[in-house]
Amino acid sequence: MVKSPARKMVSGNGLFYPTIGFASCLAFIYLSFGDLWVNFDEQPKMGFVERNGTQFMVDGRAFYINGWNSYWLMDQAVEGYSRPRVRAMLQAGAKMGLTVCRTWAFNDGAYHALQISPGRFDEQVFKALDHVIAEARQQGIRLLLSLVNNLQAYGGKTQYVKWAWQEGIGLSSSNDSFFYDPSIRLYFKSYLKTVLTRKNTITGIEYRNDPTIFAWELINEPRCITDPSGDTLQEWIEEMSTFVKSIDKNHLLTLGLEGFYGPKNPKRLTVNPPEEWASRLGSDFIRNNEISTIDFASIHIYPDQWLKAQKLNVKLKYISKWMASHIEDGDQKLKKPVMFTEFGLSNLNKDFEPSQRDRLYKTVFDAVYKSAKKKGSGAGSFVWQFLIEGMEEYNDDFGVVPWERPSTYQLITGHSCRIAAIQGALVSQKTHLKKLCLRRR
Repeated sequence: MVKSPARKMVSGNGLFYPTIGFASCLAFIYLSFGDLWVNFDEQPKMGFVERNGTQFMVDGRAFYINGWNSYWLMDQAVEGYSRPRVRAMLQAGAKMGLTVCRTWAFNDGAYHALQISPGRFDEQVFKALDHVIAEARQQGIRLLLSLVNNLQAYGGKTQYVKWAWQEGIGLSSSNDSFFYDPSIRLYFKSYLKTVLTRKNTITGIEYRNDPTIFAWELINEPRCITDPSGDTLQEWIEEMSTFVKSIDKNHLLTLGLEGFYGPKNPKRLTVNPPEEWASRLGSDFIRNNEISTIDFASIHIYPDQWLKAQKLNVKLKYISKWMASHIEDGDQKLKKPVMFTEFGLSNLNKDFEPSQRDRLYKTVFDAVYKSAKKKGSGAGSFVWQFLIEGMEEYNDDFGVVPWERPSTYQLITGHSCRIAAIQGALVSQKTHLKKLCLRRR
């Protein structure tokens, strides 16, 4: 999902909740001294995340993920007044026992564009991404970095098509030409190479050599509706994933799918949302993810968009089936981890209550925990989306400031504790989890 700016900063009633006053103070320090007050030379040790069959591994042991989405980190790191929000969010995530944040490593042709035009980059924005990565490492958080958007927010494939059209070399004005136009493919490969080989101006580490990056995501929610057979998208996935792997030997790679089954998996079509639209998007969960250059699968969960007329109980029952199907496929067919990289419940639903969102979160967390206990492929989940107070313009109808609602906060931190009980706490988690999990005994 996403999305365009439209988003919340934090009030707190606890010992470590970020506050507006705290962020304001940080803003003053940043404006005065930039990054000089942070000793990025003393970088916490962090190993690359690897894959062993259906499990992620780090430092020789299984790694299950309680993560979140804050897609706005790079955008907010550009300006001094908003940069403290990056640290506040990453610190808050760490204090909840979270380990990975999914965020955008793209902004094509829009405000605060990273890529101004094909092959031309804004160094100030690149330094903002440098800052996000360096700050994440300081807080013990890894990043799942997405590389382009299927949607129009922050440019996306639409912007690439516009660039080719403006230069008079585009084959078609269709957004889907992003996947098949040779010139646009070259644009995107140039972008990929620039990002993967970027040397962080703060840490001195090339992105491809930085274990702070958990993995790369090729594209957020790819769809190619002009070719429902799926052949066009499949060819693009194979070409681009091979290209990424030729440059970066260290990091895992995922596609960024929503998880819909395609026409080549007729037995699984009944798992898709009702009606046939989901099988006609040009994507196919099994086919797209089974190639060797894709290391793990991604799935999104938006029951109120897929089952709009249904009651919450029906939606939750469907989500349990949706998750079980994909975890089974990860275990038996793909033999790779599967990650639920976006899930949420809209507050625009009729008769919405925050407790309904808690029920969805619990459903997702329970399914991941059940799989993790069995050493299965259900490797983690990422709430869409977390914010801190003062970010109303970035909120959407799924946004959450988790510490504002105690029951939500307890669900999230409780999930961190029970995952840690399976795999053990990471070094970066030990201090926070000791405080969180002892309270629950």
